[in-house]
Amino acid sequence: MGISLTENAAQHVESYLQERGKGVGIRLAVKTTGCSGLMYVLEPVDEPSQEDIHFSSQGVEVYVDPKSLVYVDGTEMDYVKQGLNEGFEFRNPNVQAECGCGESFTV
Repeated sequence: MGISLTENAAQHVESYLQERGKGVGIRLAVKTTGCSGLMYVLEPVDEPSQEDIHFSSQGVEVYVDPKSLVYVDGTEMDYVKQGLNEGFEFRNPNVQAECGCGESFTV
């Protein structure tokens, strides 16, 4: 299935990488934390790791480590603005439950 970005998410990532002045894409990973168990982690990628799995969406290169892919395969990333809040929103078909604040999830 892979990872996909909406047009808004892709524009935000491209803008971030341009302002940063370097980077070939972003890495989507998960780490154990929060009240529901797992949390999304995004970071810029300057040099892909050999074990990274690579996806391209809306012109943005997305890298995922094999351990995280199990949890995020099929996820669509969006970038949303709601009132004074803005940030990435993840539509992950693997999620079975999320905590009340939306910061962590279980699969």
